[in-house]
Amino acid sequence: MNERVQALFADRESSDSDVAYQALGRLFEITERPVDWAYEFWDQLLKDLTARAGQKRAFAAQMLARLAISDPDGRMLKDFPKVAAVMKDEKTVTARHTLQSLWRIGLAGPQQKAMVLEALEHRFRECAEEKNGTLVRTDVVTALGRLTKATGDATIEVRLNALIETEPDEKQRKKQRAAWRKAIAWPAPR
Repeated sequence: MNERVQALFADRESSDSDVAYQALGRLFEITERPVDWAYEFWDQLLKDLTARAGQKRAFAAQMLARLAISDPDGRMLKDFPKVAAVMKDEKTVTARHTLQSLWRIGLAGPQQKAMVLEALEHRFRECAEEKNGTLVRTDVVTALGRLTKATGDATIEVRLNALIETEPDEKQRKKQRAAWRKAIAWPAPR
């Protein structure tokens, strides 16, 4: 087991918020590229998706999304519904962190990308009447933009434009298009 990574996971649980935040940043940095230790933490992260603490659920979803590129066995194909479920977490911040990271699963391969696209499109459609529906829709647009930027798949933009056109409020459509432009200008992962 990678002792340095194990130490970062332990630091992530620290009561010192600076230590925990630095560990989070380092783990996110390391997982920009495939790693060979994903399965050492995978099962625990899956369990943490239903942890009592929202912060723990969000971290688990974010890490699993990042580890999808390090999943040669294709576990994410089976586990995706568990990760995607956290997009609808009772805590808005937990749901948003998950939603904002979910696109990374689409970098793992064509099947994963198809699942992510379907889940994000579904989330866009279903959230219209929710309390934070406009925020969710903007996050979906941003996630789709980041997936487009990272994969170079221009067909995502066509699908997204169709979604945006379902938005009845012109002001919100403008905001969503602005979020799209900002997302595709964002630096793609290394």
